Parts: sequence; structure tokens; C-alpha cells
Amino acid sequence: MSLALQMRDYRLTTAEILYHMPDHPGLLQAYIWQELDLAPKFPALHKFLDFWTANLDGKLHSVRVGQAKLITPPRWAAGQLLTLH
Repeated sequence: MSLALQMRDYRLTTAEILYHMPDHPGLLQAYIWQELDLAPKFPALHKFLDFWTANLDGKLHSVRVGQAKLITPPRWAAGQLLTLH
């Protein structure tokens, strides 16, 4: 993953794409897409979904998106104990 993109606030974006199977439209299939993308507009995801609708037979049903920063300041979890000698 590109550190330069992460420094420009790109985030690891995961999308769960549910689509209708072309031969059996009553059945849904899941596809997981993951890429560094720029929240909140998600241009890379939109480009992928535009490609999907223009070139693939499976009609989109729904898309769920999650994202997380990869570079974050350190955090202390509750309950951790630090001992210095």
C-alpha cells in the first residue's frame, strides 16, 4: 500500500457488494472489494461500480462500505499495565 496515498488521507476501504446472479436473478452473490480510497466520496469505488454496471451481467443489489485509517496515533487500551524499572 502506498504510504504517499495514506499521507494524503486515503483510507483502506472495503465494500461488500451484493448482486443478483445472472442465470438465477432470485439468488444473491457477495463480492468483496478492497482498495485505498478517499473518503467520503470514494472515487475508486465509484469507478469500479460504474465499470461493473457497464460491463458485467450481475445487477447490483446493495453495497456496504467500511473504511479505516491505516496510519493513526498510538492508543492505550483500557486495562493495560505499564511497568518501568
